[in-house]
Amino acid sequence: MLRILALLVLWTFGAGHCAATERVLTLTFGGEARRVTASELLARPDTTFLTVPKDAAYHREMKYRAVPLLALLGSALNGDFDTIEARASDGYASQIPRALVMKSSAGGAVAWIAVEDPAAPWPKLPGQAVSAGPFYLVWENPERSGVGDAQWPFSLVSLSGGEDPLKRWPQMAVDSSVAAAAPERRGQIVFAKICMSCHRIEGAGDGEMGPDLGQPMNVTEYITPKGIRGIIRDPKSVRTWPQQQMEAFDEAAISNGDVDAVIAYLAYMGKRKSARDATLSKPAP
Repeated sequence: MLRILALLVLWTFGAGHCAATERVLTLTFGGEARRVTASELLARPDTTFLTVPKDAAYHREMKYRAVPLLALLGSALNGDFDTIEARASDGYASQIPRALVMKSSAGGAVAWIAVEDPAAPWPKLPGQAVSAGPFYLVWENPERSGVGDAQWPFSLVSLSGGEDPLKRWPQMAVDSSVAAAAPERRGQIVFAKICMSCHRIEGAGDGEMGPDLGQPMNVTEYITPKGIRGIIRDPKSVRTWPQQQMEAFDEAAISNGDVDAVIAYLAYMGKRKSARDATLSKPAP
């Protein structure tokens, strides 16, 4: 009898421990949250072995077991959303246009959710003590749709459907009077695609890895354009600290023209904020 009781205690503890450590990805679309575990994803019939020739996180060829994102979302794709926010455990929050994901059905890049198998763990990321797991959004033929490195979020904890960033956070949008071809408008697009995965601008965004670049002071008020350009190209050439996380962005990741556009956008946001603050500080007549 004691042996049976002991086995029951061990089984209960073991089951509780497994439940506590089971890796979960939360999918929230149409107001409904669905939780899927790594073991459930690995058991799906559409899980396949995928080879990524040039992985954005590992910077080399990688092989994964992965589930097609379109199949995973299924009927959720019928919902009213135009952006998928992919959140990571470290505060990274990539804003991925729904249209970019849907291009796979017309010969574009194909999005997959790679799932780390505990029996075959992935290697540690370059210079880090952890892997890209347990969930990682990877792309097959990313060049077909212009997928950038910022749109390969790893260590995922959730995917959710929402509005385009400019609709969700209107404070980050340039004024309608800004010409379509103006560098400020181009910089707004690049900022939303690349920068706001880590940074916010005047509170706009969900990224938590880096500082807000618009408040309480705009970044152009305390870092020169040369300094901002240096931080983008090689952060450690400008400033370093033990917990520094920002990686260098080469010209393949963001062109010189796009860097200039981002700087123009940040400067525009700074001038607009200064004008607004000056107006608010004027005494009432």
